[in-house]
Amino acid sequence: MAATATEDRLKRQRRALPDGPGVYLFKDAHGKALYVGKARSLRKRVASHFSKPATRGVVDMVRQVAEIDFIATETDAEALLAEQEFIKRHRPLFNVRLRDDKSYPYIGISLDEDYPRVYFTRERHRRGRAYFGPFSNAKRVRETLDLLGKVFQYRTCDGPEPGRASGSPCLDYYIKRCQAPCVGYISREEYRANIDTIIDFLSGRYRQIERALDQGMREAADRQEFEQAAIYRNRLKAVRSLLERQRISNEAVGTLDAIAVAAEGTDANAQVFQVRDGVLADRQSFYLENAAQRDEGEVAEEFVLQYYASAIAVPPQVIVQSAVAHTDAMAEALAERRGAPVDVRHAERGDKRRILELAERNARLALDQDRLRSERRRSQRIEALDGLQRALGMDTIPMRIECFDISNLMHAHTVASMVVFEGGAPKKADYRRFGIREAVQDDFAAMSEVLSRRMARYVEQRERSPHESDYDESFASVPALIVLDGGRDQLSAGLRELGPFRDLGVAVVSLAKRIEEIFLPGRSAPLRLAHDTPELQLLQRVRDEAHRFAIEFHRERRDRDMTRSILDELPGVGPARKRRILQHFGSPDRFVHASQEELEAVPGLPGKVARDIYAYVNKVR
Repeated sequence: MAATATEDRLKRQRRALPDGPGVYLFKDAHGKALYVGKARSLRKRVASHFSKPATRGVVDMVRQVAEIDFIATETDAEALLAEQEFIKRHRPLFNVRLRDDKSYPYIGISLDEDYPRVYFTRERHRRGRAYFGPFSNAKRVRETLDLLGKVFQYRTCDGPEPGRASGSPCLDYYIKRCQAPCVGYISREEYRANIDTIIDFLSGRYRQIERALDQGMREAADRQEFEQAAIYRNRLKAVRSLLERQRISNEAVGTLDAIAVAAEGTDANAQVFQVRDGVLADRQSFYLENAAQRDEGEVAEEFVLQYYASAIAVPPQVIVQSAVAHTDAMAEALAERRGAPVDVRHAERGDKRRILELAERNARLALDQDRLRSERRRSQRIEALDGLQRALGMDTIPMRIECFDISNLMHAHTVASMVVFEGGAPKKADYRRFGIREAVQDDFAAMSEVLSRRMARYVEQRERSPHESDYDESFASVPALIVLDGGRDQLSAGLRELGPFRDLGVAVVSLAKRIEEIFLPGRSAPLRLAHDTPELQLLQRVRDEAHRFAIEFHRERRDRDMTRSILDELPGVGPARKRRILQHFGSPDRFVHASQEELEAVPGLPGKVARDIYAYVNKVR
């Protein structure tokens, strides 16, 4: 009856859709977003999902749809931009997503400082900073920074001012990685000129850099400043050598991005070849989740818009595969993002076609290699789980493993962690953290408290329906194996609290760190496995992950308490100034030990407030 009511409601909503451009949103019975799409005709596009689903993924999606929402737009380009905004806001399951959805690295330049730093970062929101990226590979970012340090010699010291307490140049000066602005060996103007050249380099203005270095070398030679001329000459040689190694076409190709996608099943790979002045400036590889198993043209279209939504700059030309259909609307959307015209086109012949084919070949190779690696990892996990089942004498393979660890510092801020591995891999959505309420002086009692609470949450969730808003799937699940970090005493504490689980056949063991002994119920002697066995290595990974997660929570609570006890009581300091202080000093500990002069140097902090803070902190201390 409920299914019929849902079908009737969907039919009414589909009939109400306009025959024009816009964005549609599929939701499940709980109101969670399943898929966001755009269309030239909302009515026809949505009907196509229900009439002839193209893939198994689309069939799975349509089966879960309980409601259809939409927004009508004036143009296709507006629909593209609205689609990306909806995807960013709702993070739907069946849209193309960058795998792991990790924070990609950038290169940052601190232009708000007198002597800017060039540094690796994953944030891009600070005012007065220039950012370049995103990059798909952190190693490549560090290699680029290393190259820039060799050629252009920028400072690597932390803080808004160059130098260190000793007042003498650091090692970077002596190995020709820095020109020591801290001791005045280079003027502020010359240093900023270096930084401007680095910005030109990262922006792909290679011809401009060559001309500037050549001109600087000649002018220095004319002035008979031969040492300075030699510096320009060496930089020019290094830049030309790099460009020749990376040249993949003639200079007439200009500046463009060539983007190609390979898709197979639920996996896809996107390659971005960034060509600047005919030189391959960077090649980036992104692994994508394609849960709806859509074709390469649709995946490429969605990836392009997601990529440029987070990219710092959009090039004047983007080359895409012929499977990408809506190039005009995409060009209009990217032009709005760039603030200038963008040409999105298919490459039919010549150098541009060759570059796109190279990107396509790399996308296919990367996807094949990733699938091979995934298959190898999967077989290794199965081998480890199978070995663990035999070693522990379990009736079934331990597909779900839960591990518990206690973390404290002199019995202050005692916390515990619960991490979950499913199929031999971490399932981070099911991780849980506990603040110890009572047993803060005794690790064994703390373990008993945590396991007692875990057991109580299982009983509580078992009586709830999965459709209820406060249902917790992690606590409702029954593990095959529970691992406790510790020795025989931790195991004894666990066995007392986990009776209902043990009645269900859940195995409970403890793993002691010193010589990796495994303690099992009813066995006087611990089990020792060879250190190179996959089953022991799996247990170690589970235990180490629980330890990491517990320590992370412990530090958060400690820092929060320290911050609340000091920063929240400062005279004249509200939330905005508190953020500025923390950003400037990096940690509460550095703030507490700051001098009055250092406090007065905090950007946006009035001198009187800084002096009042210094007096207050030193009175408290």
